[in-house]
Amino acid sequence: MKNTAEIIHMDHKGGIVETYNPATGELLHTYRKHSREEAEKVIEKAHEAYKEWRDISIDQRAKVIRKMGELLKENTDELAEMMARQMGKPVSQGKEEVKLCARICEHTADCALELLKDERRETEKGSAIISYEPLGVILAMQPWNFPVYQVIRYAAAVLMGGNTTVLKHAEICWKTAEKLKELFEDAGLPKDAFGLLLVDDQTVDSLIEHKNIRGVTLTGSAEAGSIVAEKSGKAIKKTLLELGGSDPYIIVNGVDLDEVVPICVQGRINNAGQTCVAAKRFIIEESIYETFKEKFVAAMKKTTYGDPIEDTADMGPLARYDLREKLHNQVMESIVKGAKCLTGGEIPSDEKGYYYPATVLENIQPGMPAYDGELFGPVASLFKAKDLDDAVRIANDHKYGLGGGVFCPDEDKALKIAKRIETGMVNINTYALAQPEIPFGGVKDSGYGREHGGFGLREFVNIKSIVLKK
Repeated sequence: MKNTAEIIHMDHKGGIVETYNPATGELLHTYRKHSREEAEKVIEKAHEAYKEWRDISIDQRAKVIRKMGELLKENTDELAEMMARQMGKPVSQGKEEVKLCARICEHTADCALELLKDERRETEKGSAIISYEPLGVILAMQPWNFPVYQVIRYAAAVLMGGNTTVLKHAEICWKTAEKLKELFEDAGLPKDAFGLLLVDDQTVDSLIEHKNIRGVTLTGSAEAGSIVAEKSGKAIKKTLLELGGSDPYIIVNGVDLDEVVPICVQGRINNAGQTCVAAKRFIIEESIYETFKEKFVAAMKKTTYGDPIEDTADMGPLARYDLREKLHNQVMESIVKGAKCLTGGEIPSDEKGYYYPATVLENIQPGMPAYDGELFGPVASLFKAKDLDDAVRIANDHKYGLGGGVFCPDEDKALKIAKRIETGMVNINTYALAQPEIPFGGVKDSGYGREHGGFGLREFVNIKSIVLKK
C-alpha cells in the first residue's frame, strides 16, 4: 500500500490533491488546488456578497440558518456516508454529528434574536445604543475529525452575525465542504457568501493579510494556532483559536467503577479517539487504581474496529496513514522511555486500512509524548494519584486546557475539584461532547475565544456604542 503522506506531499507540488479512503487505502477523490489568484477571487466575491448579506435583518438571517438545520437533517444519510469514506467515522456516529449540527443551527438562530438586537442604555449625560454589527469576511480553517460539525460550529454564528465567510477545510474533507456550500445556498444564503478555498496551509496563511479578511477562526494544532495568531496579529485581525487538548479525567474513591469504566472507554474511543475533547488522561486515586486499571484494560481489550460503512464495530480507522504513523511513534517513544503498554500498541498487519487498536499506557512520566503531548487516537494514559491534591496537580501539569472531567459520588466535592482544573470545560460523572447551549473553548495552549451557548455570536461582530444627546 502506498504511503498516503508521501502521495499528498508530492501531489501538492503539482497542484493536485488526491484523497484516500482510510478503511481501504484506495483513491477516493482528486482535486486541483486553487492558485493564489483564484483564492483571492473567492475572497473578493465573498466581500461583494457581504454587502448584500449585512443588510439582511436578523429575523431573515435566522430563517436561513434555521432552514440550513432542516436541510442538514434531510441530508443526514448522505453526509454520514461522506464522512465514513473521507475520514473513517462510523456511519452511526456521523448521523449523530449531523443531528448535533442541526441543533446548533436552531439554537444559534434562537439566541441571535436576543443577543444581536440593539440595546439602549442610560448614561450620566443622556443615553446610548449598543449595536452589534458585522465585520466582513471571516476566514476559517477547519480540520477533518468532525467534517460537518467543525464547519457548522463556526459558520452558523459568523453568518448569523451578518458576516460572510471563506472556508479552508482539510483536504480530505473538500467533498463535504462542497456539499455544505450547496446546502447553505439552498437555504437562502446569497451566492458566494460561503466560499471555499481549495488551497494548502501555506497559501491560506498568506491570505490572512488580504484587505477583505476581517477575522480568522482556526481549529487545529497549537503549532498551527501559533502561526495563525502571529500572522493575524501582524495584520491586526481578530482571531478565535480552538487548538489541541489532552483532557484529564479524575477518578475519585467511592464511585461505582462498573458504571464509570464504560463511560471512560467511550470517552476515549469515540471517533477512534480523534477528538480534541476526548478523555485522554485518566488520573485515579491510589486506593482504587489497581481495580480501575483491571476493569478499564479488560474493557479496552474488547473494543473492536472495522469498516465505518458497515458500522458494526466500535471504531473505524484513523483518518490518514501519516496520522497513524505519528500516533504509533508517540506510543513507541513513550514505551522506550519507560511507559508500560497494558494492551494494544501494535499496528494491525492484516488490515488494508489505517486501523489502530485501543491502547492503554501506564508508568507515564514527563518527557514522554504520552505525558507532554496529545495522543490523537484510541490511546489512554493512566496515572496513579496519591490523593486529590496530587490528582489536580497531574491534571494541570500540561500545556493544554480544553476539557476534562471528574467522577465523584459527592457532587459538591466534584464541583470543587472541577473548579480547580485549568480547562475551559469540565464534565462531572459523565462524558459529553460539545452542546449548543453551553460555551465551548479552552485556555493555555488550547486557545482562546468561545463558541456555542450564544457566545460565538459576539466573537466576530463590531460592538458599537452610539451616544445620543440628552
